[in-house]
Amino acid sequence: MTDHSIQVRLLGRLTLWKQGAERPLPSSRKVRGLLALLTVTPEALSRSRICELLFDTSTDPRGELRWCLSKLRAVLDDASKQRVNAAGDSVSLDLSDCSVDTNDIARLRAGGLETLDVARLRELSELYAGDFAAGLELDRNPEFASWLGAQRRQFRADHVAVIEQLVDRVGEQDQNDAFAYLEKWLQLAPFERRAHELLLQRLLRTGRVREGEEHLAATIRLFEGEGLDWMPIRECWRAARGRTPQIIVQPPAKAESQRPVAEALGAAQRRASICVMPFTERTPDVTSGGGLANWLTEDIITRLAKLRVLFVIARGSVFALTERNVPPDEAARLLNVDYVASGSVREQRGRLMVMAQLAEASTGRIVWADEFSYSRDGAFDALDEIGNRIVLSLAGQIEIAERNRAVLKPPNSLDAWEAYHRGLWHMYRFNDEDNRHAAHYFQRAVQQDRTFARAHACLSFTHFQNVFLHWSANRDREIERAYATAADSIVADDLDPAAHWAMGRAQWLRGHLDDSVHELRRSVSLSPNFALGHYTLGFVQSQEGDAHAAIEASDISRQLSPFDPLMFAMLASRAIALFRLQRYEEAAEWASKGAVRPNAHVNVQAVAVNCLAAAGRVDEARSLLTLLRRNSPDYCVDDFFRAFRFSPDTQASFRRSAARVGF
Repeated sequence: MTDHSIQVRLLGRLTLWKQGAERPLPSSRKVRGLLALLTVTPEALSRSRICELLFDTSTDPRGELRWCLSKLRAVLDDASKQRVNAAGDSVSLDLSDCSVDTNDIARLRAGGLETLDVARLRELSELYAGDFAAGLELDRNPEFASWLGAQRRQFRADHVAVIEQLVDRVGEQDQNDAFAYLEKWLQLAPFERRAHELLLQRLLRTGRVREGEEHLAATIRLFEGEGLDWMPIRECWRAARGRTPQIIVQPPAKAESQRPVAEALGAAQRRASICVMPFTERTPDVTSGGGLANWLTEDIITRLAKLRVLFVIARGSVFALTERNVPPDEAARLLNVDYVASGSVREQRGRLMVMAQLAEASTGRIVWADEFSYSRDGAFDALDEIGNRIVLSLAGQIEIAERNRAVLKPPNSLDAWEAYHRGLWHMYRFNDEDNRHAAHYFQRAVQQDRTFARAHACLSFTHFQNVFLHWSANRDREIERAYATAADSIVADDLDPAAHWAMGRAQWLRGHLDDSVHELRRSVSLSPNFALGHYTLGFVQSQEGDAHAAIEASDISRQLSPFDPLMFAMLASRAIALFRLQRYEEAAEWASKGAVRPNAHVNVQAVAVNCLAAAGRVDEARSLLTLLRRNSPDYCVDDFFRAFRFSPDTQASFRRSAARVGF
């Protein structure tokens, strides 16, 4: 830190420091957005322009701007200086006596990067601590989102330019530094061809041919997945090898922290990979490239990719191999994937028959297989449902296999992917101790791979559980942790449905119903096959929103994932919605099914007690209440209302039901 009394850091997490200590910023995202906007804008902005960017949807934009300015004054102004200037129609910040990382960067870059020596370039690189205002998102302000995206792209491009200078300047003097800067370059710009070419050349010059081959293979898969041309990179590698003597000795093994870039990136960012080979058309008189088989294959590839949790080989690669008559097991070896899916389609006596299977690529072991049969009438509707079932089965079976494999490994040996699955194993046991273990493993996963959105999302879920099941005395702290880790998930991958699922839960905990529903709808729009998104949308709507929509969402989630570990919660959400519609007998039936499911926790049992009481099934309700109290003797009806968010009318109805059985 410098000697300035105030330091503002905009790159990475937005922070403000006074007298060397970090001071909390207002929790409002619009206040933080206003701080970021005014700090990097050298000229004064008109109030109308700020309102267009930040308060476009507000009923009183200028009033909201005044409120945000008052919050900024509270953290920036002091007895020595007024730093927030809002005279007349113009608004600006005077931070001339403050340290601002973006200003420090501008000063260092002023004369051009080529004028800086290596020490100055290193200092400059350290200032780029992360994306501009990381974690700050205002989904309902498209103009601000566009401005924010432009700022992030610019600072990221500037950082890449600094690193490129360092890679060129460090040269042969310090190979470890060169590899470290190349690693950072590839993290920032994974599709930058020159960075890959320079890395391959350096690996070759230092005798690491095997690592170069591994990096080339990983790069081809990465580019192939995005439909990008990887041929120039391969030609660069071949040309470099042709110019380099082939009698090369691999250097001694390095410490974990000094592994080459390709190996380090591969270990940190590993995901289970799958190729879906084109389904075979087995109907007589239909060509092998038949429409239904190919359509189903493309549909499955697209749906799997939208789940964002697996590395899915692109359509072009698998179809190209099939055209060369490469069988699935050999294709899996060529593509270096963990799993291969295949199947067939045929029509027989007016019925559509689809067979699908999943195999481990390394052993050929069949992990899952199933056959689906539908009437030929409405074939495309049938294929849509079959596609749903196949995709969820593939993803679910891979998750189970990876989870079981991770549980059997020594904890200290787990990489990010394995730690994540070890966390899932604990998370789905739904008790306080296992929830703590789950949080530990998810934290390990994100420490190894900050881009692992799914691990951030599940870490958020563990904080949600601490609040929902009363496992933490500090409820407010856990709510904010659930929100912060959900935000980390969105920053890591805004297209992962689990990131928005986590944010939807966090917003519900914070009492922001509209924001919660918005995030959950975003989750299911990103991936219509994401069962947890549908379930949680039903969970939220069952309490305060549209009860009919909640029932529909619960039904969809159960159809998509009929063996889901959260099945008890899906059933309970449907029961709550039915209770609100005063369909008490139906509510009692669904709630009872949920209460007897494995791992059903105390809140689900409480839902069943109340629904049974409301339906007049008092003896059953009292019997279940006895079981509930045996496991949770201190649990009372107030704990039930602390867990859920009901309207006053719904809460009154539940209290009347509880009173019938002495709950």
